[in-house]
Amino acid sequence: VSTQSTGNCPDTFDHFLLHGDEKKITVTPDTKVPNAASFTLNKEDHTLGNLIREQLLHEPHVVFAGYKVPHPLVAEVVIRVQTDGEISPQGAFSSALTDLISEVCLLEERYKAALRDKRDLNN
Repeated sequence: VSTQSTGNCPDTFDHFLLHGDEKKITVTPDTKVPNAASFTLNKEDHTLGNLIREQLLHEPHVVFAGYKVPHPLVAEVVIRVQTDGEISPQGAFSSALTDLISEVCLLEERYKAALRDKRDLNN
């Protein structure tokens, strides 16, 4: 795998490796809208942005959840969350991530069970 950059496109590994003191997530409270904050996910793309946004929309106290990728050559996603005030945007974000982890674990278990069933049928 070549690590040489072509044109203005960053090296492939730069899209997922954190360097030095880079943080994975930074939180910026919204100063104009109450109970709102933006979460910047470093080294991520539409896949995780849309997944988290969708999960946030299932949270009962979330009024708004949206995401954007500010630039296609920068591996960064900004997720904006506004709540009704019952919980903080950080609380809603944390709850959504916990629920997503549970769903992924359940999906993994079901996949492994289906794979075992398939192997048992073939033997």
